[in-house]
Amino acid sequence: MNPMYQGIWPVAPTPFNPDGTLDLDGMKRVLDCLIDQGADGICILANFSEQFLISDAEREILTRLCLEHVAGRVKMIVTVSHFATQIAVERAQLAKDLGADIVMIMPPYHGATLRGNPTQTYEQFAAVGAVGIPIMIQDAPMSGVDLPVPLLVKMAREIEMVKLFKIECPFAANKLRALIAEGGDAIEGPFDGEEGITLLADLDAGATGAMTSGMIVDQIKPVIDLHRAGDMQGATAAYGRVAMAINHENRQCLWRSCKAAMVEGGVIKSEFCRHPMEPLHPDTRSRLITLLQPLDPLVLKWGK
Repeated sequence: MNPMYQGIWPVAPTPFNPDGTLDLDGMKRVLDCLIDQGADGICILANFSEQFLISDAEREILTRLCLEHVAGRVKMIVTVSHFATQIAVERAQLAKDLGADIVMIMPPYHGATLRGNPTQTYEQFAAVGAVGIPIMIQDAPMSGVDLPVPLLVKMAREIEMVKLFKIECPFAANKLRALIAEGGDAIEGPFDGEEGITLLADLDAGATGAMTSGMIVDQIKPVIDLHRAGDMQGATAAYGRVAMAINHENRQCLWRSCKAAMVEGGVIKSEFCRHPMEPLHPDTRSRLITLLQPLDPLVLKWGK
């Protein structure tokens, strides 16, 4: 394992103004809040950043703004997924040119039926790898593309830049355990995902880090730190504190939870999500806040 690739690396939400335009000042505040929460790295333009609701021009604006604003304070991951290999490569090159540390990419897919086969997936990741920036492979159900452990290990061994793996498929702990066992030193950064809803099991399986939302980074980080220190009882208790909030986020809210918490704490001014996403139901939002308040997370007081 690479000690550079451990800890908590949240996804930054993309704030919008009430009219649906980008809130660029709010974006800077989001990044500062995540850093103040103790993030070890930050990922932008991911699914929880609403990447599929953002134009190509806006992607470039956000990439430039985020990398310039963070200015090396923490490591930065830029998501570059696209069905077209040429576009994924161009996105990776831009991220590298602007100073990103890592790019994250899902296997090629478009809709429910266009999915890259193992050869096409390998070729796309190899092409992005040729850009010369470390790659995190995102293994998530959204793509509908199966990434079996032997394929992941093959890419880790043969594509120099494939170093990190965000595993958020069903039975993620089993897959992480097999990936680490079969890949050995080639698996430099095995990560948990999916908001940390399986975090404890994934850490037990050997995950060195987690890519959660940006909602309660300061509350989840102790789980990872205590587990790494060998304090299993402490890690279990720390996870128990946050488990209900994470469950509500993952099953009821998705990325809207982080925005709601950041509005509640004065980080951003609006929790607007672009259509066709619906706003959180008031009852769902209310339950979220009541689950967060006893945790006393920084997000609820950062901007007050």
